Amino acid sequence: METALAIVSGGMVAGGIYLLLSQNLVRMLFGLIILSNAVNLVIFTAGGLTHTKPALIEVGRSVPGTAVANALPQALILTAIVISFSFFAFLLVLGFRAFQDLNTDDTDSMRFAEPEEQP
Repeated sequence: METALAIVSGGMVAGGIYLLLSQNLVRMLFGLIILSNAVNLVIFTAGGLTHTKPALIEVGRSVPGTAVANALPQALILTAIVISFSFFAFLLVLGFRAFQDLNTDDTDSMRFAEPEEQP
Protein backbone atom coordinates (compact mmCIF):
# COMPACT_ATOMS: atom_id res chain seq x y z
CA MET A 1 0.00 0.00 0.00
CA GLU A 2 2.89 2.36 0.72
CA THR A 3 4.19 1.81 -2.82
CA ALA A 4 0.86 2.78 -4.37
CA LEU A 5 0.60 5.91 -2.23
CA ALA A 6 4.20 6.84 -3.08
CA ILE A 7 3.39 6.58 -6.79
CA VAL A 8 0.20 8.62 -6.35
CA SER A 9 1.99 11.31 -4.37
CA GLY A 10 4.77 11.42 -6.99
CA GLY A 11 2.15 11.92 -9.70
CA MET A 12 0.54 14.66 -7.65
CA VAL A 13 3.89 16.40 -7.20
CA ALA A 14 4.54 16.19 -10.95
CA GLY A 15 1.07 17.55 -11.74
CA GLY A 16 1.41 20.32 -9.17
CA ILE A 17 4.77 21.44 -10.51
CA TYR A 18 3.43 21.32 -14.07
CA LEU A 19 0.54 23.59 -13.09
CA LEU A 20 2.84 25.91 -11.11
CA LEU A 21 4.95 26.44 -14.24
CA SER A 22 1.89 27.63 -16.17
CA GLN A 23 1.39 31.29 -17.05
CA ASN A 24 -2.23 31.33 -15.90
CA LEU A 25 -2.70 32.52 -12.32
CA VAL A 26 -5.64 30.19 -11.60
CA ARG A 27 -3.67 27.16 -12.77
CA MET A 28 -0.82 28.21 -10.52
CA LEU A 29 -3.17 28.28 -7.53
CA PHE A 30 -4.52 24.81 -8.38
CA GLY A 31 -0.93 23.58 -8.69
CA LEU A 32 -0.21 24.92 -5.23
CA ILE A 33 -3.23 23.06 -3.82
CA ILE A 34 -2.21 19.79 -5.47
CA LEU A 35 1.40 20.16 -4.33
CA SER A 36 0.42 20.82 -0.71
CA ASN A 37 -1.92 17.81 -0.72
CA ALA A 38 0.89 15.67 -2.15
CA VAL A 39 3.19 16.73 0.70
CA ASN A 40 0.47 15.84 3.21
CA LEU A 41 0.11 12.42 1.58
CA VAL A 42 3.88 11.87 1.78
CA ILE A 43 3.89 12.71 5.50
CA PHE A 44 0.93 10.39 6.05
CA THR A 45 2.62 7.56 4.16
CA ALA A 46 5.91 8.07 6.00
CA GLY A 47 4.04 7.75 9.31
CA GLY A 48 3.15 4.15 8.49
CA LEU A 49 -0.09 2.53 7.41
CA THR A 50 -0.34 -0.28 9.96
CA HIS A 51 -3.48 -1.11 11.91
CA THR A 52 -2.54 -0.35 15.50
CA LYS A 53 -4.27 0.76 18.64
CA PRO A 54 -4.52 4.38 19.78
CA ALA A 55 -1.61 5.67 21.82
CA LEU A 56 -3.20 5.02 25.22
CA ILE A 57 -1.44 3.54 28.25
CA GLU A 58 -3.37 1.27 30.59
CA VAL A 59 -3.65 2.06 34.27
CA GLY A 60 -0.66 0.78 36.26
CA ARG A 61 1.75 0.66 33.28
CA SER A 62 4.44 3.12 32.27
CA VAL A 63 4.59 2.10 28.60
CA PRO A 64 1.97 0.80 26.15
CA GLY A 65 1.57 -2.97 26.11
CA THR A 66 1.25 -3.34 22.30
CA ALA A 67 2.25 -1.41 19.22
CA VAL A 68 0.53 1.95 19.10
CA ALA A 69 -0.13 4.47 16.35
CA ASN A 70 2.25 7.38 15.99
CA ALA A 71 0.29 10.59 16.50
CA LEU A 72 3.06 12.93 15.30
CA PRO A 73 2.43 12.56 11.52
CA GLN A 74 -1.28 13.09 12.08
CA ALA A 75 -0.62 16.28 14.04
CA LEU A 76 1.80 17.51 11.38
CA ILE A 77 -0.74 16.88 8.62
CA LEU A 78 -3.49 18.67 10.53
CA THR A 79 -1.22 21.67 11.04
CA ALA A 80 -0.16 21.62 7.38
CA ILE A 81 -3.80 21.54 6.22
CA VAL A 82 -4.64 24.64 8.25
CA ILE A 83 -1.54 26.52 7.10
CA SER A 84 -1.99 25.59 3.43
CA PHE A 85 -5.67 26.61 3.50
CA SER A 86 -4.85 30.02 4.96
CA PHE A 87 -1.98 30.47 2.48
CA PHE A 88 -4.29 29.52 -0.41
CA ALA A 89 -6.98 31.95 0.78
CA PHE A 90 -4.39 34.75 0.93
CA LEU A 91 -3.08 33.96 -2.55
CA LEU A 92 -6.62 33.71 -3.93
CA VAL A 93 -7.44 37.20 -2.66
CA LEU A 94 -4.10 38.50 -3.92
CA GLY A 95 -4.74 37.00 -7.37
CA PHE A 96 -8.28 38.37 -7.48
CA ARG A 97 -7.02 41.82 -6.56
CA ALA A 98 -4.35 41.64 -9.28
CA PHE A 99 -7.02 40.59 -11.77
CA GLN A 100 -9.20 43.54 -10.77
CA ASP A 101 -6.37 46.02 -11.20
CA LEU A 102 -4.77 44.60 -14.35
CA ASN A 103 -7.74 42.87 -16.07
CA THR A 104 -5.70 39.76 -16.82
CA ASP A 105 -4.68 36.51 -15.16
CA ASP A 106 -1.78 35.83 -17.51
CA THR A 107 1.49 36.41 -15.70
CA ASP A 108 3.42 37.48 -18.82
CA SER A 109 0.94 40.23 -19.64
CA MET A 110 0.87 41.32 -15.97
CA ARG A 111 4.43 42.57 -16.29
CA PHE A 112 3.54 45.08 -18.98
CA ALA A 113 -0.02 45.96 -17.95
CA GLU A 114 -0.79 49.39 -16.60
CA PRO A 115 -3.04 49.43 -13.53
CA GLU A 116 -6.38 51.13 -14.05
CA GLU A 117 -7.04 54.33 -12.14
CA GLN A 118 -9.44 53.99 -9.25
CA PRO A 119 -12.13 56.70 -8.88
